[in-house]
Parts: sequence; C-alpha cells; structure tokens
Amino acid sequence: MATRIVTTSCSYDCGGRCVLKVHVEDGVVRRIETDDGDEPQLRACLRGRANRQRVYAPDRLLYPMKRVGERGEGKFQRVSWDEALDSVARELLRVKDTYGPAAMFFYNASGALTAFHGMRRPFTRLFNMFGGYTSRWGIASYEGLAFACRYTYGTMTTGNSRDDLLNSRLIILWGMNPPDALMRTGTAHWLTRAKEAGIRIICVDPRYSEAAATFAQEWLPVRPGADAAVLVAMAYVMIKEGLHDQRFLDKYTVGFERFRDYVLGVDDGQPRTPGWAEAISGMPAASIAALAREYATAKPAALLPAWSPGRTAYGEQFHRVAITLAAMTGNIGIPGGNAAGHEGLPYGALSRTMPVGQNPLGQGVERAWEGLNAYSKVDREGPAVHVAKGFEAVLEGTKAGYPSDVKLLYLIAGNPLNQALNTNKGVAALKKLETVIVQEQFMTPTARFADILLPVNTFLERSDVGTPFLTGPYFIFMNQAIPSQGESKSDWQIACELAPRLGIANYAEKSEEEWLRYLTANNPSLPDYDAFRSMPAFKMNAPSHVAFREQVQDPVKNPFPTPSGKIEIYSQRIADMNNPMLPPIPEYVEAWESPADPLSTKYPLQLISTHSKHRANSVFSNVPWVTELEPHALWVSFQDAVARGIKDGDSVRVFNDRGEMRAPAKVTERIMPGVVHIPAGAWYAPDKDGIDRGGCVNVLTRDEMSPGGAFPDNTCLVQVERV
Repeated sequence: MATRIVTTSCSYDCGGRCVLKVHVEDGVVRRIETDDGDEPQLRACLRGRANRQRVYAPDRLLYPMKRVGERGEGKFQRVSWDEALDSVARELLRVKDTYGPAAMFFYNASGALTAFHGMRRPFTRLFNMFGGYTSRWGIASYEGLAFACRYTYGTMTTGNSRDDLLNSRLIILWGMNPPDALMRTGTAHWLTRAKEAGIRIICVDPRYSEAAATFAQEWLPVRPGADAAVLVAMAYVMIKEGLHDQRFLDKYTVGFERFRDYVLGVDDGQPRTPGWAEAISGMPAASIAALAREYATAKPAALLPAWSPGRTAYGEQFHRVAITLAAMTGNIGIPGGNAAGHEGLPYGALSRTMPVGQNPLGQGVERAWEGLNAYSKVDREGPAVHVAKGFEAVLEGTKAGYPSDVKLLYLIAGNPLNQALNTNKGVAALKKLETVIVQEQFMTPTARFADILLPVNTFLERSDVGTPFLTGPYFIFMNQAIPSQGESKSDWQIACELAPRLGIANYAEKSEEEWLRYLTANNPSLPDYDAFRSMPAFKMNAPSHVAFREQVQDPVKNPFPTPSGKIEIYSQRIADMNNPMLPPIPEYVEAWESPADPLSTKYPLQLISTHSKHRANSVFSNVPWVTELEPHALWVSFQDAVARGIKDGDSVRVFNDRGEMRAPAKVTERIMPGVVHIPAGAWYAPDKDGIDRGGCVNVLTRDEMSPGGAFPDNTCLVQVERV
C-alpha cells in the first residue's frame, strides 16, 4: 500500500508548535519528519519526532479500567466503556446530590493545547451544563509574569516578532534557554542568525545553559530568587550615571520618581548599589555595573526575561523590575528593543472557540484572589483554588478558607502529583478524596491513584487545529493520521457519551468536523477550511511586529491599556490591594528559603528545576528514544561536590523537611556554587520508605504561591549527601 504523508502538529505544553509530517502505511506510522520548506521553518524537536514510539508504547493505556487494589497501588482491572462511564456518571451524580457541585474539583492541565480537543473546553462545557464545579486558577508557567504585565502594561500582548532580534545591538537572555524550552518555534533560528550577524548576546542564568553555550558571548550566573536585586542595582547605576532615558519615562510612564527614590534609598537609607546586589545575588558588583551600562547604551537592546526566574517566591517583582528597566532604557516600542513582558503577539489565535457557557457557581462566590489572576477567563469563573494550593485545599477545605470541601477529583491532561508542588502532600490529598477519575494515555504517578481510568487518544488519532505557542504568524491543521489505538477516545468523545448519562441534553450539537469548521470560519487570516487542512502549514504574510509601536509613536491616539494610559511603574491598583508583600512599585523582596533564611544552615543549597530537552513537563518521561539522550541527574558544582565527597556519577540523596529523592550526580562547572539543579518532569517512583527513586523534584518543593500568584518551584532549599 502507498505511503500517505499526513500533516499535523504536537499538542504539548512544550514551548513550540511545529510541523510534523507523519508517514503512514497500512494505518501504521512508519516515520515522522518535519518542515523542510522555506525559512523560517517550523521544525520539530526530537520530542516531536519521537511520537511514533510514544503512540505505540507497550505501556499505553488502551482500555477503561477500574481500581481493584488500594488507591495509589496501581492495581486495575479492565472494564467496558459502558461500565466505566456508568460508574463515572454515578459518582458525579452522587457527589453533586450529596455535597453540591462545588465538591467536584475539575482539574484540566496543559497536556493538550489545541483549539478544539485541548484547552479544557470540552469538559468545561460539560461541567457548566452539569451545574458547576471548583476549578484551579493560575498559570503555573508564568502567573507572576501575567500579574506584572496586567498591572504594568494592561495587556499580555507585549512581544516583538522574533525576526526583530536582527535589529538589536544587544540581546540579554535572562533565564531563557530556547534550545531546551523553545520559547516559540523558531527562536533558536533567529538567535543563530543574530549571532551570525555579530549581535552581542549575554546569558544571565544560574547554569551555563545550552543557550549560553550555543549563542552567548558572556555568561553571568545569578542566585535563584535574586534576579530582581540585580535588576534594581542596574537601575541604580543608570540613575547615578545619568544613563536612563528621562524623556521616555516622562512621556510614557507614571511613578518613576517613587521607584527612583526606592533605588537610591531615599526613604530607608539603603541605596541599592551593585555591592548591595552582589551580596544577595552572587554576581560581582563590577559585572552588574557593566551590564547596566551596556544595556543602557547599546540601544536598541532586547531584554528577554524568561519565565523561570519569575517562578520564585516573589517572582512578580522580577518581571515588574525587568519591564521598568526596558522603560528606563527607552527600548519599548522600537525595532530591536523589547518590552520585557510576556512575548505574546496580536495574531495566531482563532477568533472563535467552542462555547462553554459560565460556571453556575460563579455568582456570589467570595474570591479572595480577585485581581490576581491575569489571564484565563475560564479559571476566573466560580470557586477556584490556586494551582500551587490544590493539595492543601483538598486536605483542609473550607475550614482553612478554601472555597469548597472537595470530595471528587476529575483530572484531564495533567499529572499534578508529579508536577504540582509538594508531592508527598499530594499523596495524602489523593488518598483522602472519595473519588478520583482520570483521563490519561499512560499510567502516570497520578493515574495510579485513580478509581476509574479512561484511556484518551493522542493528537495523531484525531483532528484539530494547532495554534502557535505564544502566538505567531501561522496555523497548522492537525489531520488525524491513524485510527485510535485500542479503545481510546478523545476527551470530547468521552464528554459526548457522558452527557446523556448525566441528564444533559444537546451537549453534542455538532460533529467533530462541524466544530472544526466553526472554529476556523470567520478568521480573515485563514483560507477556506478544505484548503487549510490540505496545507503543510498556513503561514501568514505578517509584517515584523514591534509591541507598543503605536503607543510610542502617538500616545494620545493610542494610550496604553492601563488606568493612566501609560506604563505604570507605580500601580494604584496594586496599592489598593493593601498587601505589604505586593509593593505598588517594583522592589526586590527577599524570598523565603533564600541563603538569608535561617533554614539555610540546615539546607544550604538552592534547588532549581528547569524544563528539559527530553520532556514536555512530564510527557515523554517513559519514551526511551528521548530519555536515553541525556540521563536524568542532579547538577552540582565541583566546589559543592568536593565539599561533600561526591564524584561524578555517584548516587546522592537530595532532601529537606518535605521529602527525599535519590539521583545520580552530575558534577559540573556549568552551575554556580550553592545551587543545584534537577530537570523537571521525571516520574515520581517512591520505594517502600517513601523515598523517591524516580527523580521527581516536587517531593522537595513547597506548596506556596507568591503574593502575585506565581508558582514558586524555583524557591527551595535542600541538602545533598553521597549515599
């Protein structure tokens, strides 16, 4: 039989959205290639090309199952779809009738990010039609950044297109590591071209990352959580040496005078000098001063702050200070500059989505977090729990101020036991629940705690529309390449079959194809539906984009979308929150579990966990083609290893009061002393004593949120010992 080449795209939360050309013969995927058209190509990484092994993995979940052992033991028995769905419906109806709909915690994570089957829409629609639910709020990746953008710029659409990097004279990658985390398809391509053009690139990161090794002329290590201190000290140098753009600040911002007084120590007598920041950050004062001068004078310059420095105890402050420095240098709204925000673009999103309705519990619910959640409208309706506090909410409920007493968890496209903070608390929470229902593709650490497991098909087994990560000038029609394996179904199919069992009429008002036609209609940037689905990818002929160009060129006609119409270095809206840990101007706020914390005498090492090139969060942790490329290990500096008698490859215990894990040590000069690193996403695998043998970093992290809603997985103290 002839080979068909089917165009699709991954659906993961991986930092990109790339073209996959799937070679199918006799209904079987034989190989996967990627974009080979004109530059800039939408080329897939090694994870995307490994999907053939993932879709046919021997441990794939292919049939509905029910638990037969103790919860968490991982013992299940195959059942029919009718029995499984009847059981799910019975439990949903029981919990709703007994405790009310708020007792149902619908937790849909980021494992599927597509226009129709993903983005939590099929089941949000179902639960809204069923009477409501408790949800989670907060974007784990960047909620601190979302807070900063909302209250400083008034929008998340703050990015320049990547081709604009070629107009820069200086690029500062602050925690950004595109070779591993992508940060929009094609970013590495444009950085390569910038380097080839002789544009200077600096990396600021606790690690000598792949980006530092590949692109940068200079690496400046910084302690986790201290990034804001370095930025504030850079502002000090600019102010004292008259390097800041006062004309830009006067015309386009409000509140700089208050920030200047803070930086100079007018009110408290503590000037935020490079020496002050050196003691906090570990970065030499001379390096801080030199970086400040270079950023202030190399205009246009692009400061690109990644999300990981903002996933700290006061991560929103890092992002607010970064934005302030972009304003101080006049690098906002000009080619080659950058607004130092979220990087979102004004194109690459569909104008239509599946209507989901509103959570009926949204009215009259007291929401102490109102004003913090800056991005997801779906998450802001009805009772909601911050993404860092889900386990505690289950354990403590309304007596601790949470909006509901959760009895049932319905989990889709996520592995929170592995990916949420404080895994051991998560084990206790999952064991407390009356019912756990999980829709999954593999027996993940979280799936092992399910009462009912429903097998979900992969993006290769259904059709959808792929929209670019961080938006961008293209769309990819995700054509179904092969039939669903086993008895797996899409989340939408499951919702359609569950709806009548719950007494919901008219849920499935359209077929899958009718929904896809609906979603792609009335989008002026898209061609006809049938033409679109036959394309390798639809690439728009979009001009290079510079965020806030219109606001800078004509601020009267095009004010910033803030109450003042300007960039709000001082935010009255934040001041009105009356939270001393959320100052209305950007400030460095010392983190808990920092080197200054008394706990550091017991646990002296700062732990960070970044995205790995061989995982998309926890996806691909069980795919050998990917995992064999780079062994999972704890990065530890030569200095810290010698002090502990640790040699490269030794098994080490990493521990604190929350948990303990074992991992091999990678002794390296590519991480600064005092900091250790574990790539995020390795699957939790406890032994009989509760010690994790899989390398799951979240057995160590603290389940807390920053005042601005950040998910602080990079604020964590540990000790490391040779086993």
